[in-house]
Amino acid sequence: MPRILHSLALAVCLSGAAGAAGGATLDDARKRGAVNCGVSQGLQGFSDKDAAGAWSGFDVDFCRALAAAVFNDPAKVNFVPLSANDRFEALRAKRIDVLSRNSTWTLERESALGLLFAAITYHDGQGFLLLRNPKTVSALELDGKSICVQEGTTSRANLADYFRANSMTYKEAPFALLADARAALESGKCDVFTADQSALYAERLKLAKPAEAQILPDVISKEPLGPAARADDLAWFNVVKWTAFALINAEELGISTATVPDALASTKPDVRRFTGAEGNLGKGLGLDNAWAVRAVKAVGNYAEVFERNIGSRSKLAIPRGLNQLWSQGGILYAPPLR
Repeated sequence: MPRILHSLALAVCLSGAAGAAGGATLDDARKRGAVNCGVSQGLQGFSDKDAAGAWSGFDVDFCRALAAAVFNDPAKVNFVPLSANDRFEALRAKRIDVLSRNSTWTLERESALGLLFAAITYHDGQGFLLLRNPKTVSALELDGKSICVQEGTTSRANLADYFRANSMTYKEAPFALLADARAALESGKCDVFTADQSALYAERLKLAKPAEAQILPDVISKEPLGPAARADDLAWFNVVKWTAFALINAEELGISTATVPDALASTKPDVRRFTGAEGNLGKGLGLDNAWAVRAVKAVGNYAEVFERNIGSRSKLAIPRGLNQLWSQGGILYAPPLR
């Protein structure tokens, strides 16, 4: 068989195999009556549980949007708290259907672990937090310092790369939990705490004196964060992926929780496709055609989710920065629903 025909045949075979297995996770979730969603063990603004046991946060809202798309009920989610060390194995072992837990998309995590990251929902970068020291204004001044870092994260490798590239030395103090690393900084067991900047904003609020801590301006890595699914179920992966894209597209189209009624009555073709009034976009996902507007009705569009949990309407007050829409100076971009 000519090479090009062999390649096409292989692609068709793989596509068919993926399609055959493709409904497995969606079917399992429907039989169970809920989506099993892996989240962090507690990171303010992203996934955190209050004293009453209620979960909230940026990553939590994505899980609820997914449940709304599948079940028309954002409450049909089982939240599974996972450590950084356990998160990917839990997904591989099918303890969860989707991982929505401030996890960085990397080549090795996809190629070696059999996972697929569905989208970038938060553009982050690694930084440094230290108890306020007016004399320290740059990470390039941290030579010889002891640095707290969480195990099982890209932060450890990034830390080593940064100090090596800048011919500096440091003493690593690894901890299993992010909270333990922060506590070690506060107790003086290390000089600096490093993590994704979003995590530093969250952990700084838990210090006894948050105002006495500073996050250095240096960003030493790219940390594209987003939900992940197993690579052996492309149909479910598409449901996860397009739910994320739907929230971003909704912001572009001006569809929010407040404007859903207007969107349902709109005559604009792109809005009508989004709401399911026109076209048949849900069929390819194994859903009905109102899946996208249900997700927005449940949690809001991307801007609403961001501002409520980690942006201007939250205690973290993180600027949108790179996470602003591409049309407004950021790099947030989603393929169109058509």
